[in-house]
Amino acid sequence: MTDALSLDQTDAEPQTTWIPMIAIAFGQVIMSFNVASLPVALGGMVASFGVPPTTVATGIVAYSMLVAGFVMLGAKLNQRFGALQVFRAAVLLFGGAQVVMTFSPDATFMIAAQALSGAAGAVIVPALVALIAENYRGKQQATALGALGSARAGAGVAAFLIGGILGTYIGWRPAFGILIVLSALVFLLSFRLKPDKGRPDVQIDLVGVVLAAAAIILISFGFNNLNRWGLGLARPGAPFDLLGLSPAPVMIVVGILLGQAFLSWTHRRQARGRTPLLALQVIASAEERAAVYAMFSVVALEAALNFSVPLYIQIVQGRSPLATAIAMLPFNLTVFFAAMLIVRFYGRLTPRQIGRYGFALCTIALLWLSFVVRNDWSTIPVLIGLVLFGVGQGALVTLLFNVLVTASPKELAGDVGSLRGTTNNLAAAVGTAVAGALLVGLLSASVLRSIADNPILPAELQAQVDLENITFVSNDRLQSVLAGTTATPEQVAEAVRVNTEARLRALKIGLLVMAGLALLTIIPAGRLPDYRPGELPDDQQQSRAGEPERNPMPDRANA
Repeated sequence: MTDALSLDQTDAEPQTTWIPMIAIAFGQVIMSFNVASLPVALGGMVASFGVPPTTVATGIVAYSMLVAGFVMLGAKLNQRFGALQVFRAAVLLFGGAQVVMTFSPDATFMIAAQALSGAAGAVIVPALVALIAENYRGKQQATALGALGSARAGAGVAAFLIGGILGTYIGWRPAFGILIVLSALVFLLSFRLKPDKGRPDVQIDLVGVVLAAAAIILISFGFNNLNRWGLGLARPGAPFDLLGLSPAPVMIVVGILLGQAFLSWTHRRQARGRTPLLALQVIASAEERAAVYAMFSVVALEAALNFSVPLYIQIVQGRSPLATAIAMLPFNLTVFFAAMLIVRFYGRLTPRQIGRYGFALCTIALLWLSFVVRNDWSTIPVLIGLVLFGVGQGALVTLLFNVLVTASPKELAGDVGSLRGTTNNLAAAVGTAVAGALLVGLLSASVLRSIADNPILPAELQAQVDLENITFVSNDRLQSVLAGTTATPEQVAEAVRVNTEARLRALKIGLLVMAGLALLTIIPAGRLPDYRPGELPDDQQQSRAGEPERNPMPDRANA
């Protein structure tokens, strides 16, 4: 049987101390805390830098884009030079990036700091899985994988609480200052990890690096600028046009084509016996590909919701970061506990059943939210929707990671980690970018439709306001803008009414679109493995002789 990341060892094997896992878990924490802190700091950064919310979202996209674009290169660096040494260097780079982040004088430095953090994360992500494979075996390895998923969710909860409190009473910067200290702690704890040896014979596919990075950066950048540059025809804000067309959708199409070119190149390189950037064995089966599609969808949905809710609470309602933290706490806590407790159902339900139920639950939750959301996120119906979505999201992220990890041999642990990192971070970048573009686009369309034939808001008044760059603003901000025009008190009141209704309508339609994506993802979820631990499907039973087993689901101890 293949020496896989599965639970085929006996319970009698020697136990390893859990101290190394602390360093590994905190390696996940610093990345997740950073990303989760950005939405909480949204209002503070908008005020500090004097930029629109979508510019802050660009920081989130920059981080995720760099991780997704270079995580496969990071996996090969781990293999060639040893995961431990590369991990330490990346943690130091991450800590340096957080110094820049904490003291950023403007949005450009903030985005650059997030890009540096993403470059470090591209190495840390595959290193975490490789370090677990090096330090733990059997059920301990399964528990360690579960702890990694829980660390991600737990860091999100901590970021919302700590960032909310600090952002409300001190400012947004101290939350990122904490990451400087945590990075130093992770570096010191890394000396308790088991040293591993690099493999100098591992080749780095530079052509593959360029193709993969270019594809992911173009896709992410294209989605991030759909609203600013135009969905079809180029808008005035576009840096250039292609025969009148916006460069944003063109970037997305070219990125997809480059992604296909990367897969073709990798197939040819692997067929020639040379080391590929990504071992395609990790997505060889239909079940593994279905897990990748489903993982992309659920992470994109989480990113979209994590951007939409703070946008509405802080920018639209003008409430504090602490209010955002309190509003999102039920969701984040539910994700945390669902990620840990879903393992109890692995002996009763197949991955396919859990996948379908999970996405059905996400669909119901988002539909529910689209109908019950008003101007108060603390109402019981809204909390119910957030909790339901958290249950589905937490269960799915843990399940889908397991399907990938447990189906691959130990020597491909780094490739599994890089695939997970690419999928998660590209999904986060696209989810955040699409949420921003979708909500702003819906808001703009709703406002323009409402004022088109409004007798209270004549064309003379509309000409005094910039309607080419409609974005989310609070009613107070709108009133201050209108104070510089010839608007009468009646016209100001009407404009505030239009703005209030348009914002809520945009959010509701946005949630409906998210629900549609969750519903569609039930289709790939139907291709996940359809058997429980200890069972084998008929085709594996027939071909078992002489074939190494690929264990697509762990037993109940695996998380």
